[in-house]
Amino acid sequence: MGLIERIRDKARSCKKRIVLPEGDEPRTVEAAKIIANEGLAEPILIGSGFVRSKAGEYAEALFELRKAKGLTPEKAAELVTDPMYYGMMMVKSGDADGLVSGAVHSTGDMLRPALQIIKTRPGMKLVSSSFLMECKSDAFGDNGLLVYADCVVNPCPSAEELAHIAVAAADTARTLCGIAEPRVAMLSFSTKGSAEHDLVKKVREATAIAHGLAPNLVLDGELQFDAATVPEVGAVKAKGSPVAGRANVLIFPDLQAGNICYKITQRIGGADCFAVLQGLAKPCNDLSRGCSVEDIVNTVAITAVQAQGQA
Repeated sequence: MGLIERIRDKARSCKKRIVLPEGDEPRTVEAAKIIANEGLAEPILIGSGFVRSKAGEYAEALFELRKAKGLTPEKAAELVTDPMYYGMMMVKSGDADGLVSGAVHSTGDMLRPALQIIKTRPGMKLVSSSFLMECKSDAFGDNGLLVYADCVVNPCPSAEELAHIAVAAADTARTLCGIAEPRVAMLSFSTKGSAEHDLVKKVREATAIAHGLAPNLVLDGELQFDAATVPEVGAVKAKGSPVAGRANVLIFPDLQAGNICYKITQRIGGADCFAVLQGLAKPCNDLSRGCSVEDIVNTVAITAVQAQGQA
């Protein structure tokens, strides 16, 4: 059974309420029917005909959340007529467990209200992304499963931000991939001092910060990609490392490296990949505007499983 089938099975085991704020969009409507029929989640479609029964209540709550930032009661009342803001308030208030959008809206359209309303989870500095990579060969990672982060959100993370991305990605590996022991590699073009540069120093600093954030997490750096994933190379380049040659969670030093590598792994390596956002207090996930009905169904299943992990 492949990764997405396992995720779908887990979603069915404890059905969550997932808001779809693009409820008039045809692919989303079709996906919602499949989600409901297969018992993956309870989809809540918000479209032009949706009765916003709690608009007044949500407007008041939104005003309280954002008044220190200059939001007026009138503007709050206006914002909750927007399906995206209304959906976020449903999640914030506990009337829904997660949200999925992106068939029509941009990532920024979703992340902006998510950061304003849902905010990051306690102890987490930022929102980032992970890609769940299911490789054709089981020689890498955890029987072919690898988690890559960050590949789509933070262009040039600081050392502290890299550390938070690493901790969040390890949690994603546990929750979504069922990886009992995440082994996190902080990637660089250097392995254990083989090169000296400010970019390498940043990865070393991030490694130290991550150890402080999660002392029990199996994490090491700085490691080159081959030293992290190939046992024979890891044994030579990073002897004694608990991660080298066995990594299943790979943290890239910046967005260029992460984005390029996930696409190489997908296109040349033939891996299946599934993107998720991590670090929010409650799960919200983004779609590509070119997404298929199946993409929407899978992302809702992923979001539902994330919600189980945060319940």
